[in-house]
Amino acid sequence: MIRIVWRRFRENPLSVTGLIIILILATVALFAPLIAPYGPATINVYNVLSPPDSAHPFGTDDLGRDVLSRVIWGSRISLSVGFIAIGIAITIGTVIGAVAGFYGGIVDAVLMRFVDIMLSIPTFFLMLAAIAVLEPSINIIMIVIGLTGWMDVARLVRAEFLTLKERDFVLAARAIGANDSRIIFRHIIPNALSPVFVAATFGIAGAILTESAFSFLGLGVQPPQASWGNILTSGKDYITVAWWLSLFPGFAILITVLSYNLVGEGLRDSLDPRLWQNEK
Repeated sequence: MIRIVWRRFRENPLSVTGLIIILILATVALFAPLIAPYGPATINVYNVLSPPDSAHPFGTDDLGRDVLSRVIWGSRISLSVGFIAIGIAITIGTVIGAVAGFYGGIVDAVLMRFVDIMLSIPTFFLMLAAIAVLEPSINIIMIVIGLTGWMDVARLVRAEFLTLKERDFVLAARAIGANDSRIIFRHIIPNALSPVFVAATFGIAGAILTESAFSFLGLGVQPPQASWGNILTSGKDYITVAWWLSLFPGFAILITVLSYNLVGEGLRDSLDPRLWQNEK
């Protein structure tokens, strides 16, 4: 199965390009202290709002900080928010969807009504309220995004469980005396994760956009810590005289989100068993 998925994924050049870009971004984030030419908070008051040149390829900001270094360090924030927030969402959604789909009946009805209630609440405003009450920080952003982004995953997992729990391998597991938790986590969940992987890929892109939006509004990562969103915040005040403050972090967000979406599209096609009929 893995060979078929990888073969089909490789047939999509855009998805492969997106995967390569993601791997490059992950490498840059991991080795940011070695790659960044300057510290992200290093101030040079004699070189304020300097345009891109050989010393500062992305220019400097209103405090003389190197924008390239801040964009590199900001990749750590954006990628960590994406992975950790979606990790929380995937965990919650998988557990709730698995329990609802496996047990059905009143358990399914109660849990799905709870999902419907959560989906009826404007997520962005719910996150705004939570962050406004709590102290804005990277940890709060990750937790809030994770706690408000699990509903679609729960529905996907529930739908998979409703189908898989009637399969022969589940009936065989029951026949040999396997308990419910073993059937759920050992037999059904591994076979229900294909749509979850796709949802997670798209979710990471959405989480990066959300974090950037909150940081841009001043409710996310707080200065002097660098994130793509708060770099854009400083850029909006100098958009007419320092275009590089908005261009480079904005381009980083664009490329990152687009890459994850391309990979998600490729995974969705590669993991669809209806498209495997001609594979050997």
